Amino acid sequence: MIDKIKEHIEEAKAFNEKNKEALEQFRIKYLGSKGLLKELFTEFKNIPNDQKKDFGQVINTLKAVAEEKVKTIQEELESKEEVKGFYGDLSRPGEPLTIGSRHPISLVKNQIIDIFSTIGFNVSEGPEIEDDWHNFTALNLPEYHPARDMQDTFFIQTNPDVLLRTHTSSVQVRYMENNKPPIRTISPGRVFRNEAVSSRSHCIFHQVEGLYIDKDVSFADLKQTLLYFTKEMFGKSKIRLRPSYFPFTEPSAEVDIYWGLKTETDY
Repeated sequence: MIDKIKEHIEEAKAFNEKNKEALEQFRIKYLGSKGLLKELFTEFKNIPNDQKKDFGQVINTLKAVAEEKVKTIQEELESKEEVKGFYGDLSRPGEPLTIGSRHPISLVKNQIIDIFSTIGFNVSEGPEIEDDWHNFTALNLPEYHPARDMQDTFFIQTNPDVLLRTHTSSVQVRYMENNKPPIRTISPGRVFRNEAVSSRSHCIFHQVEGLYIDKDVSFADLKQTLLYFTKEMFGKSKIRLRPSYFPFTEPSAEVDIYWGLKTETDY
């Protein structure tokens, strides 16, 4: 009899069903008014006196194990119900997350890329941490070239040959190293200049440079490309190219876009 009760103790310890129906059946089986423990306590009076001590200990052990098992699983089930009641049905799909809006710089950059892609330009990208060769020397800007003074550069102190790129022209150098003409590409990206930060300028800004290499390409192609871009980007159809001085390009020009305001000379 005692061995049989010990088997019930091991069975009660192993019980691990985490639902109310199974737990209630377990409780009735061991702790109910007609359960096993009720029968064993009734049988206790018929046990010989020399066995009552051992018999009583195993019955009490079975009772303690069954009561603790019921209590533990009930607390777990009640805890889950509280969480479910607080958060709702945890099996439901989550609320859809709204996608954040794009940064204005990203919107403008994507618009520029779309405009140039319609006339055959692809996009080339390169590292923001550059070496002197790709950023200056390969662009015919040797060590004492005046253009270097115009671009206050962030150099890496541990290696003076490494710097933060001052323009995306370095991307064009890398593109030409790996691609043969004809080439038609734009290079958008961040650039860095060691300049004072103010309300109108920053030491980090963005550029979009274009490179067009082919036979029979002239300054007229540049002008028409800029005219097409200003029409698509700004909706303006009048531009003016002014001769200007840049020590790193020849010939050099700046572009003015007519913004549509009438002046006295327009009347």
